[in-house]
Amino acid sequence: MPGEDCLRVNIWTPEIKGSHKRPVMVYMHGGGLSGGSGHDLLSYEGESLARNHYVVVVNHNHRLNVYGYLNLGAIGGDDFAMSSNVGMLDIVAVLEWVRTHISRFGGDPDNVTIFGQSGGGGKVIALLAMPAAKGLFHRAIIQSGPFLKALTPDYSQRIAEMLIAELGLSKSQVKELQQIPVDRLSGAAAEAMAKMSKPRISPRDGYGWETAVGWGPTVDGNTLPDHPFDPGAPAISAGVPLIAGTNLNESVHGVDHPDITTMTIEEMKQRVGETYGNDGEAIIAAYRQDYPRATPFGLYAAIATSRWRIPAFAQASRKASLGAAPAYAYIYSWRTPVLNDRPGSFHASEISFVFDNAEICDHYSAGDPGAFVLSKQMSTAWASFARTGNPNHNGMPHWPAYTADTRATMYFDTPCEVRNDPEGKGLKIISQS
Repeated sequence: MPGEDCLRVNIWTPEIKGSHKRPVMVYMHGGGLSGGSGHDLLSYEGESLARNHYVVVVNHNHRLNVYGYLNLGAIGGDDFAMSSNVGMLDIVAVLEWVRTHISRFGGDPDNVTIFGQSGGGGKVIALLAMPAAKGLFHRAIIQSGPFLKALTPDYSQRIAEMLIAELGLSKSQVKELQQIPVDRLSGAAAEAMAKMSKPRISPRDGYGWETAVGWGPTVDGNTLPDHPFDPGAPAISAGVPLIAGTNLNESVHGVDHPDITTMTIEEMKQRVGETYGNDGEAIIAAYRQDYPRATPFGLYAAIATSRWRIPAFAQASRKASLGAAPAYAYIYSWRTPVLNDRPGSFHASEISFVFDNAEICDHYSAGDPGAFVLSKQMSTAWASFARTGNPNHNGMPHWPAYTADTRATMYFDTPCEVRNDPEGKGLKIISQS
């Protein structure tokens, strides 16, 4: 049944009540902080990661959208002071539960990694900046979570005011929200969000919660004192090692575009020019140096992902600049052979390999031998990072930490390789345009 009684955990462990203390990996599901759950994708299945890599895997459900991020603080007073971030506080409660109980499942409460993809990556970012979460985790991985800022109080308060108006209530009736049936509240929230004007942003500015998904945590000065990664990485979690990365084709892939095989160079130049104006030619030339064998569509798809790449690299760079713990950067670039090679390295495509699920997610891996190798390489890297704070292992090339000098980035592909400052010239032009 729909409702707020949703705080549940799923656990996979090789051993219950054993003598071992295994690293704990707590996964944050995607869905833009608006939808999704801890068990709605086969790729989230944690058995392979737990069994094959001797870790304890936890995922969970928590309040989302209007139930987790409705900012009633300025409207409802002290009773609603933390309302804008209760979805994140749910996750803090999960981590507190892990600290108290995970040893019964063979997990080490003093070695907890949080990792998440897309909106789940956004949850990781917020946790890194939350005082209530300090000490509850020890490593962090952001997969395609291109956020540097959270919502401002003004923005999230406007959403709340529009929701109240949509329901025909006055501000003095805010407590009546608790009596409104779920279906009606969810519908009114969707209507309010649809009417909410979203700020126009330049491609160089990356994504913000308000421009990408609408719902999300708010900088409230208390549960989330500051923007997580703006102007710098959160000092409160300076000692937590970080992995941050994106997929090669986050925004644009061939399933939605019939011109994947027919796009000409001139058509590609036109599309890039429509977005970046007079800088289009220079951007294309810079990206061609990084991807000399890419088709016109492939080059366009990589350039379109700059809105994700810029903030992801900023996360790694700003984390590294704190000098307290290493940061590692990656780009996932493997292409599935299914659908005649059309999908590319699309958003969320890396998840099944991170969970060592190439075998059960055969609709994606398609029995490709390289897929099974890469799945082992990635899942072992994630588990190694959870174990020690360092993702390196003998099964792949050495992955250096990210620094301002080298900007070393692991390309997860067949084969894997490290490149220094990938897309650097193009991203610099885009950032300054």
